Amino acid sequence: MKSVVTFGEVMTRFRPPGFKRIAQSFPGTLEVSFAGAEANVAASIALLGGHARFVTSLPRDPIADACVTYLRALGIDTSAIVRSPEGRIGAYYIELGANQRAGRVVYDRAYSAITLQRPDAYDWDRILDGADWLHVTGITPALSETAARATIEAVQHAKRCSLTVSCDLNFRAKLWRWERGTEPRVLARRTMERVLPHVDLVIANEADADDVLGIRAGQTVVESGTLHTERYPDVARRIVERFTNVATVAITLRESVSASHNRWGAMLFDTASDAATFAPWRDGRYLPNEITQIVDRVGAGDSFGAALITALRDPEFGGDRLRQLSFAVAASTLAHSIDGDINLVAREEIAALSAGNASGRVQR
Repeated sequence: MKSVVTFGEVMTRFRPPGFKRIAQSFPGTLEVSFAGAEANVAASIALLGGHARFVTSLPRDPIADACVTYLRALGIDTSAIVRSPEGRIGAYYIELGANQRAGRVVYDRAYSAITLQRPDAYDWDRILDGADWLHVTGITPALSETAARATIEAVQHAKRCSLTVSCDLNFRAKLWRWERGTEPRVLARRTMERVLPHVDLVIANEADADDVLGIRAGQTVVESGTLHTERYPDVARRIVERFTNVATVAITLRESVSASHNRWGAMLFDTASDAATFAPWRDGRYLPNEITQIVDRVGAGDSFGAALITALRDPEFGGDRLRQLSFAVAASTLAHSIDGDINLVAREEIAALSAGNASGRVQR
């Protein structure tokens, strides 16, 4: 099987133990790991048996060395990572929410290596050799004008090489700040409108299409957890009308009852057939999974994207849209039970849940 290449930033992730707040942890102890949307996708693809090559820029220091070792241990091909004498490894701090208290992320990504790296430092001919898929997100171009140019060049080069390109819109209002005086949504829209003409699969959450493209699903109010799921096929159609190159649109549907209780599912829209598929699909209708004891929800969308890419590429699924989407929803549902960004679940566990085995009984 050919490689899936992902491009973006990987960071040091700091988290207070349990459900402590950041203020409770200084001085004190923080749990440390490595994470980043595109690295998370590469990790899940590798753990599901695929070949994933992750591309980023990292400094030459012991922390970055440890990060590369960690990624390799997950089965990721790190041979295309560019090591730079400039910049640092970015970081973020995650405070897990509970019940009615929302989770919180604090970014520390200024002057990271990828934000400073020249776009021509990435040898895309070599990087994409042996690959049939490139995955990017809206996070990397939000970091700096330089990172935005690198992302645009990556997708342009991938299409010239006839690769399939996927993009998770992943709007982050805290990050789109590199053009002084420009509102984050305006900057995001202007930039992503240069990326999306080269994309085959658009992945988004329930709010991204509105934030990035100004396309809203009826009277959906994400903050209150009210989703008009029946309007999301229209959202997909409007994306395809604007970007006629897009063949498929996937939208995850999260209804937040509280920080501890979410309803989770997704829609997959196929442009050629003008048809939408929803999962989970039970008794002839869409019924989202009830996730009532969330361990860690960060990275769930990345696990969805990785599992969907895996299912779309795997002939075992026979092009069955419901099976492909059900697999992706099951993978991301399980991700809510894993501490950390990386979805450390086996393919067999995902298959069991997508087939309806949700009892959680101990396997002996």
